Amino acid sequence: MKKQIQIGITGMTCAACSARIEKVLNKMDGVKANVNLAMETATVEYDTDRMSPNDIVEKIEKLGYGVTTEGLELDVYGMTCAACASRIEKGLNRLNGVTKATVNLASESAFVEYQPGVVEREEILQKIKQLGYEAKVKEGRDQKQQAKQKEINKKKRQLYVSALLSLPLLYTMVGHFGLPAPHFLMNPWVQFVLATPVQFYIGWPFYVGAFKALRNKSANMDVLVALGTSAAYAYSFAESVRTVSNPAYMPHLYYETSAILITLILLGKLLEALAKGRTTEAISKLVGLQAKEATVIRNGVETKVSIEHVVVGDEIIVKPGEKIPVDGEVISGRSSVDESMITGESIPVTKDPGDQVIGATMNRNGTITIKATKVGKDTALANIIKIVEEAQGSKAPIQRMADRISSYFVPIVVMMAAVTFLVWFFFIRPYDVPGALEAAISVLVIACPCALGLATPTSIMVGTGKGAEHGILFKGGEHLETAQRIDAILLDKTGTITKGKPVVTDFVANDPETLTYVYAAEKRSEHPLAEAIIAYASEQQVPLYEAEQFEAVPGHGIIAKVNGKTVLVGTRKWLADHKVDYTAFTEQLITYESEGKTAMLISIDGEAVGVIAVADIVKDTAKQAIEQLQHLGIDVYMVTGDNKRTAKAIASQVGIDHVFAEVLPEDKANYVKRLQQQGKIVAMVGDGINDAPALATADIGIAIGTGTDVAIETAGITIVGGDLTLIPKAIELSRRTMKNIRQNLFWALAYNSAGIPIAAMGLLAPWIAGAAMALSSVSVVTNSLRLKRIKL
Repeated sequence: MKKQIQIGITGMTCAACSARIEKVLNKMDGVKANVNLAMETATVEYDTDRMSPNDIVEKIEKLGYGVTTEGLELDVYGMTCAACASRIEKGLNRLNGVTKATVNLASESAFVEYQPGVVEREEILQKIKQLGYEAKVKEGRDQKQQAKQKEINKKKRQLYVSALLSLPLLYTMVGHFGLPAPHFLMNPWVQFVLATPVQFYIGWPFYVGAFKALRNKSANMDVLVALGTSAAYAYSFAESVRTVSNPAYMPHLYYETSAILITLILLGKLLEALAKGRTTEAISKLVGLQAKEATVIRNGVETKVSIEHVVVGDEIIVKPGEKIPVDGEVISGRSSVDESMITGESIPVTKDPGDQVIGATMNRNGTITIKATKVGKDTALANIIKIVEEAQGSKAPIQRMADRISSYFVPIVVMMAAVTFLVWFFFIRPYDVPGALEAAISVLVIACPCALGLATPTSIMVGTGKGAEHGILFKGGEHLETAQRIDAILLDKTGTITKGKPVVTDFVANDPETLTYVYAAEKRSEHPLAEAIIAYASEQQVPLYEAEQFEAVPGHGIIAKVNGKTVLVGTRKWLADHKVDYTAFTEQLITYESEGKTAMLISIDGEAVGVIAVADIVKDTAKQAIEQLQHLGIDVYMVTGDNKRTAKAIASQVGIDHVFAEVLPEDKANYVKRLQQQGKIVAMVGDGINDAPALATADIGIAIGTGTDVAIETAGITIVGGDLTLIPKAIELSRRTMKNIRQNLFWALAYNSAGIPIAAMGLLAPWIAGAAMALSSVSVVTNSLRLKRIKL
């Protein structure tokens, strides 16, 4: 059985790290991994029969990296003695992904340290329940955000200390240019005292990272920084020692080089962390939409509880102006609900008992009581957040190139630095160690592949986040990349171009009782057209018979036995296949179809007895969306099971020239293939179960978010709500994002391509190389953030 988990990873410093982890994990039996440097996560699909999450975590840790853990504080109910606490503790500690669990009997609480992605909160709570106890989350804090902020604060403190010690050393560089500088600062031992804490305390993480990388036969940014700064520091220390035996000796000191390099790299990492934090603002905004509390009725008493404590089946009171806390069903009361954050529709929707409500939507003007049907990670908003998180953590095909380059880059740079040193030492400045060392350090420092590793994922994070803010959900980087290449798009008619809620407009029959038979037959059908007929018959207050037999043939019609009579409702072909003569109603059929209506023939016991016409209203945004798609140079096609007259009438209303009509559901995928065979990159837009094969066959499937779960699951892009103008916006966003990625990759590669030879020629001082390296990563992230400002 295949299972997918997402693991947070600490300790990655550049693309070489992520490439190394991904490569090693993919060598494990039954494992497929995708490591994202910008998100600091690994998305791992593994075979549960051959591998466990703990094996994957152990492999990551063995490579010298850490796995993100979060703390969970619980209130535990039902413990009576120490044996209870011990039992819960042992049970939790056996869970995959739980690193440490402690249970306190006296305070009736538990603290669980766990690895998100490997195990989730709900599984921990369920485990305690299985052991015979009850537990609730003590407080709902965003642990990950706090950990990130803590790390940023730590970086700031280190930067302040490093800068404080490095600035006096920076001042000594004035002396190198023959300008006056404080004499005591020129003392090698004063510089030694200032540089040593920076090198070995502030810079210690670089040594640890380099050791772990080399131990695992790989190389990363830490190796370059550790090599470059250590060489400068070690040479300076050796020169300082020489002054002990020969006080008149004028040493060549590079303490300021190593200290300033570390300070600048810290500054770059801090700026990068702050900028990367802004790339995940979309997720923060979505999380911020969630209600924090709910008023739950338990044992007849209204109680305010944290949203984490709501369980399926809870009855919740929602007052005017409050957010609906979870997905549920209205059981009493009446109100209007603003669902714009999910559907994009600005007009509030009236909710009566039996209607469904969505968590995080706003209750407007009435008090309602709802029954919770989906809570926690099962709610609509939680699924949207999950899609966005997975998309931000995914890898676009264009990133594979950058990863391949990064994996070989560091070893090549080390060799180039060694060659640079030898060339300078033997040929350019024979036996001048300081000059050769300075050129080699500059090469090591300027060549860090951080910018290359960040070029793609940061753009994807911002692009998918921007899409989420507008109701466009990309399921992964590969879909974001594919969307820009679309040159043909197929739109399903019902529920996509039209609102999908048809109404009966015309009914002609030889006998008024005909509607009674049609009502009984259609009552067993789930087709949207059947719903319109049922609603119409109910309004006419016709009696309801029970159908003894029923069969629906998609794309054709239905056949049912009602009161011993055979009832057919469907297309011309459907009646013709059953040898029914319908010529008496041909004129009405043609008239209705020319008006854009779907007309269905009715037969009872082999005789055509009537026609019923149903019209589906075209969406307000359909015509505008199609014009925008055509403006983008995309050929637009409509595909429908309707007859040609009806299909062309609808197509003409919205400006579509290419129509595929009378297409059976199973044949929609064939029309996608036909366009692909013509060399087109095809997108399919649909909302129903019968659209799923076509959505899967297309180069990219686009599901209308008001449609079925199957369609949404199959598609690569989901349009939340039914606004078709989001489709051209999604394509435009894809094009802008890919342009941004190409800019990032170009400048990252150009920076390294130009920087290395300039450094090797001795035209860059090491500290300038360090500043350039640090700022290159910041510039890539900053360029990605420009996507937040684009107007869709």
